[in-house]
Amino acid sequence: MSHPKSILIFGAGKIGRSFIGQLFGVAGYEVVFSDIDQNLVDLLNKHGEYRVLIKGDEEKTIKVSGVRAISGLDHGSVIREVSRSSIIAVSAGKNALKKIIPLIAEGLLLRYKEDKNKPLDIIIAENLRSAAQFFHEELIGYLPSDYSLDKLVGLVETSIGKMVPIMKQTELDLDPLAVYAESYNTLILDARGFKGSIPQVTGLAPKENIKAWVDRKAFIHNLGHASAAYIGSLHHPGATYIYQVLEDEAIYKAVRKVMQEAAGVLQRVYSDDFSTRDLDTHIDNLLFRFKNRALQDTIFRVGRDRIRKLGADDRFMGIIRLAQTQNKPYGLILEAMASAFFFRAAGEHGEMSEPDRLFEAYKAQGVSYILQEVCGMDPKEDAGLIHEFQKCYRYLENHYNS
Repeated sequence: MSHPKSILIFGAGKIGRSFIGQLFGVAGYEVVFSDIDQNLVDLLNKHGEYRVLIKGDEEKTIKVSGVRAISGLDHGSVIREVSRSSIIAVSAGKNALKKIIPLIAEGLLLRYKEDKNKPLDIIIAENLRSAAQFFHEELIGYLPSDYSLDKLVGLVETSIGKMVPIMKQTELDLDPLAVYAESYNTLILDARGFKGSIPQVTGLAPKENIKAWVDRKAFIHNLGHASAAYIGSLHHPGATYIYQVLEDEAIYKAVRKVMQEAAGVLQRVYSDDFSTRDLDTHIDNLLFRFKNRALQDTIFRVGRDRIRKLGADDRFMGIIRLAQTQNKPYGLILEAMASAFFFRAAGEHGEMSEPDRLFEAYKAQGVSYILQEVCGMDPKEDAGLIHEFQKCYRYLENHYNS
């Protein structure tokens, strides 16, 4: 017998379990995960539940029950689940989407065959700008021309603000299904993206102008977090945790100024959505959360993967480009970005992430090579920006790089 309300979540990782699965599970939905990690699938099916360990001033445990899982490699099962689910969510990482979207399309066609008027909403829980447009373009390539995608499928963009740190292997050995998270539990999503009714789930925060909120997440939260990792590790190379570097008042103030510079740009672009006071309050709240000792969030986790984080439309370059269109300053953001070039933090076993090893290989070909190949700067059109960056870089190289 099928459950009256169910959510299919692609990706049983940290955000899938600690955030999406938790919100819907607590609200009474059956939570079905699709993942390619067979061991994780087997454990979820064996136990039918998992724990979310909230880390903060008051620690508590949330048990999520009514859980099952299917293998993402079992295409038939995935297609059937898409066809029968009340709602689905995708939290598997951008690289997995090319494999997931064709299966969603097949599930939509099966759903259409069974009921031609039954819409399906897809919550896109990815760090992906213009996510709905991306999904629309991909899905349309797998669906017949007479399928009414715009009528039957809701593509719901989100702003994922929850911080979920890496758990140590010793902790995972005790309970491989447990996941750490902070107490923040608000899922901002696009109110206009839904084709069905918005689920009555505590923690969902529908917004009319989702682009403003996605940009706030990318260009204040993500920017500030990464800046704390890069500036902090440059001045305190022996530090392990984000809270450690933010306890240095000079680092705290430097990171706050970077975030405020970005906020000045966003306030001009989205003046109908955010006041200066709104954004200042948000910055102070974020810094308070970044300083959460109990979360044990590492500099390595927050700063790793510079190939992506210094990408042409990501947290640094994205807000710099926006600042240029608004004729607003971005010098402090550029300095924080330059500090990323000296990032050396390693993981629990002393390992550097694979994208960071690639970043270092690029750097061996010269800073200009990274600015072009990773950051998307044009040697002619961005000559002034490249010159500004080189000044920041040389200053840090002369004063901090040993």
